[in-house]
This record gives sequence, structure tokens and C-alpha cells, in this order.
Amino acid sequence: MPIQSKMNFMRWLSLGVGAVLILAGFAVARHALAQEPAAHGQILVVTHVDFIPPDIATGTNLLKQYVADTRKDKGLVRIEAGAQISRTNHLAIVEVWENQKALDDHIAAPHTVQFRRQVDPMLGSPYDERLHLILE
Repeated sequence: MPIQSKMNFMRWLSLGVGAVLILAGFAVARHALAQEPAAHGQILVVTHVDFIPPDIATGTNLLKQYVADTRKDKGLVRIEAGAQISRTNHLAIVEVWENQKALDDHIAAPHTVQFRRQVDPMLGSPYDERLHLILE
């Protein structure tokens, strides 16, 4: 292979490797930007709700409505609810709040008070809500 051809090949190879590195850098930066903002001061709430078997459907519907209503609350970062696979009357709610004030406002909100009042007679065990600080 003539020297000029080798130089052209090396030039194209260098450009190709450089382009791949630039694209990889953009992918890493995009992933970093997609992460949630720093969790400093955020509150993680994990709640376990156990409905008595005759009230599973009603309780689950109330929980779905609570999640929908809570998603409108100011200061909410995220809320998810799920039923235990082996015992569908055992449900978990996981919430992340920006700070303690946002959580306090949510607890006092009419939809939260109403949800807790409505589900109370359906519970097979006490409403188990635990607050955590998110580890950074």
C-alpha cells in the first residue's frame, strides 16, 4: 500500500474514532441530564396497607384514586402503588416528596384525609407509614 493511501486510511480511521468518542460523550451527558435532581432534603415515604379480603376491590380502587389525586400535589416527586403478587390484599405505596413541608401539606390535603378515613374500616392491620430521608 502506498504511503499516501496509508495516510488517508489513518486520517479516516482517526476521524471515525473521534466521531465515535464524541457520540459516546453525548450519550453519557444525556444520561446524566436524565437523572432526577439531587435528592437533598427529599422525603421517601413507604406505606403498607392491608385490606381485609371482602374489601380488596373497593380498597384498591380507593388507592388508585388516591394515587391519581396525589400526583396533582405540589412538591411530589413521584408516587407508585403496587399489590403484593402472592397476596393482592397487601399493597404498598412509595412516595417521594421534595421536602418535609410538601409532605406536611399533602397529609393535610382533603383528598389524603378522605382516603385515610375511607380505608380505615377496611384495614386488616394498622396503616403502616414510614418516613425516610433519601440517601445521597
